[in-house]
Amino acid sequence: MKPRIIYEDRQIIVCHKPAGIPVQTSRVSTPDLVSILKNHLAGARSGLPGKSVSQGRPPYLAVIHRLDQPVEGLLVFAKTPEAAKDLNRQLTSSGFGKYYRAEVCGIPAPPEADLEDYLVKDGKTNTSRVCTKETPGAKAARLHYRVTGTRNENGTVYSLVEIRLDTGRHHQIRVQMSHLGCPLAGDRKYGGTAAPGPLKLCAYRLEFLHPSDHRPMHFELP
Repeated sequence: MKPRIIYEDRQIIVCHKPAGIPVQTSRVSTPDLVSILKNHLAGARSGLPGKSVSQGRPPYLAVIHRLDQPVEGLLVFAKTPEAAKDLNRQLTSSGFGKYYRAEVCGIPAPPEADLEDYLVKDGKTNTSRVCTKETPGAKAARLHYRVTGTRNENGTVYSLVEIRLDTGRHHQIRVQMSHLGCPLAGDRKYGGTAAPGPLKLCAYRLEFLHPSDHRPMHFELP
């Protein structure tokens, strides 16, 4: 359940979030990624590995983007307000490259396409759904998918899919692929009940410009 730090300097931290741990939560008894990383920074600052944030002034750490709790993959955090400002600017201007691998039920048709929908979030159920542009609270959602392979398990066909996100909406990949008729394997919330096991979604590649000197940064999980 501990994140693996891939890269760190004075401005940013890039880490591999395990499936099952939330990025940030208000539940006192539930450890989250932000708390773990702040403890890491507090220990590095004091020279005492494992030092708790509660033992001193909390270090600065800004959440730039998120992954759902059951999703694993790459995330970048800012260690300074200046870095956070620049990364958020890149995020809102489509300067981020966020790439995912997923396994979906069935075979998407066509095998490669852009999906453009409008989504609205229901805060009471913590779900989102496809809606019309005129729906109050509707937000545009865009992604590109490409089928890279298929497999058959006990008569059920699954497809391996690579996805590039152009927007970052709540549960976007899960909702749009389900609306296409191919819910993610293991996604019981959006119709992937045919597949046992965990949600099959991983944020495997991340690209952005370093906030200090704008050199290209590229990270990829094997």
